[in-house]
Amino acid sequence: MTISGSDYIKRIDALNNEIWFNGNKITGNISEHPAFKGILKSKARLFDLQQNNDYKELLTFKSSKNIEAGFSFQQPTTLEDLKKRRLATSFWSRTNAGLLGRSPDYVNTGMMALGTAHELFGKHNPKFGSNILRIYEKAMQQDLTFTHTFINPQVNRSTSYLEDDSNIIAAKVVKETKDGIVIKGARLLSTQGGITDEILVIPAGGNFIDESYIYAFSIPSNTPGLKFLCRESFVLSDSSFDYPLGSRFEEMDTIVVFDEVIVPWENVFLYKDYNIAFSMFQDTNFNTLLLYQALTRMIVKTEFILGLAENLIDAINIGEYQHVKDKVSEIIVTLEILKGLQLSAEIQAKENNWGTLVPDAKPLNTAIYYYPRIYPRLVEIIQLLSGSSLITLPTDKDFQSPVRNYIDQYLQGANSTAEDKVKLFRLAWDLCMSPFGTRQTHFERFFFGDPVKLSMGLYNGYDKNQYIDYIKEFLS
Repeated sequence: MTISGSDYIKRIDALNNEIWFNGNKITGNISEHPAFKGILKSKARLFDLQQNNDYKELLTFKSSKNIEAGFSFQQPTTLEDLKKRRLATSFWSRTNAGLLGRSPDYVNTGMMALGTAHELFGKHNPKFGSNILRIYEKAMQQDLTFTHTFINPQVNRSTSYLEDDSNIIAAKVVKETKDGIVIKGARLLSTQGGITDEILVIPAGGNFIDESYIYAFSIPSNTPGLKFLCRESFVLSDSSFDYPLGSRFEEMDTIVVFDEVIVPWENVFLYKDYNIAFSMFQDTNFNTLLLYQALTRMIVKTEFILGLAENLIDAINIGEYQHVKDKVSEIIVTLEILKGLQLSAEIQAKENNWGTLVPDAKPLNTAIYYYPRIYPRLVEIIQLLSGSSLITLPTDKDFQSPVRNYIDQYLQGANSTAEDKVKLFRLAWDLCMSPFGTRQTHFERFFFGDPVKLSMGLYNGYDKNQYIDYIKEFLS
């Protein structure tokens, strides 16, 4: 059944996950820690919306066992199901301007893709198929949240590099016991690591020569030996005036350390099966369904940027200039391209082997090629439209000080008070110049992996034969 925001926070606090921040192990309630309280409140709001009778029809569904569950766990089997998923994701995203790259529906969508394809994982060992189905059903019944990891530490990226057992870096199986497999090593890049119920660990790729790297499982975030090592926090203050975005939506990124973690057999759904590890993402449509969620978020984010740009223009009255309209037109074109790609993916959806209606991957792969390249330009447009107004920004405390009368006079907007103008431009600054904002730009650049590899995948996977034949027929 769905949970409330307070249920979620209480549950995460009770886990007492091993999280290391700024050289110290965090003790006490994680929801009270300065680096995490903002994001936890923002996530809690999403769960509270599920409890609101006005939104329940959109944000929940009844499972086959007649349990009320969150929308992201629902297997879409019709076009209406896909549209509902898109509308629900968009609704959630609007609460955070599309800035939560790892809102709960992201990995939950992946869990749905894996769980509904349980027969694939049980192909050679029925227990593994039963395990992922049980994990999926438990997540749906308890409204669990997940972080995930599928990247190995980048020690040596040359194609010939192989690690040896004397210096284990990438997480691998070091032992099998009657209780489960023992994992030692590290994984990247677990966004929101330590503030979810469980962690989903899936094949990282590149190490399939060694069977000890071929595994997939989900375990509670407080499993003994599991450690989350945090980067520096980009929460500079909890002031929503000074840092309207970072104070609420900063998603911590972590290194996940497996210090000889015992993963019970019942939590494992892939082990030493090269063929399934190699094909699982395509056969389950895992990536395609995640991209469908991500594209919806990107559209909301672009709408936010467009609205922000127009408000900035109004604040300093620069709308009459041609170069301003030209720049904003770039944002409009981006938005319409993304919306068109989403519509194309939807109307060309096809059912997969497991009964899931899956959006067409080609438009989604096009979007994930396009957006990482255009997003830095969108940020640059906000910077160019703002000019020096992004530099001369007083703080909330300045407005409470004896010099406020100067600020009110000298920083007033064309159509607004100084306080409203500064509040608006601090929003723009937090999106494109603060540590939080620059992390957002970097995040979008590498959201789904190496941009060059993504473009190679798009090229290699795109059926070009009909266009080749067209030219040959034209010439003949």
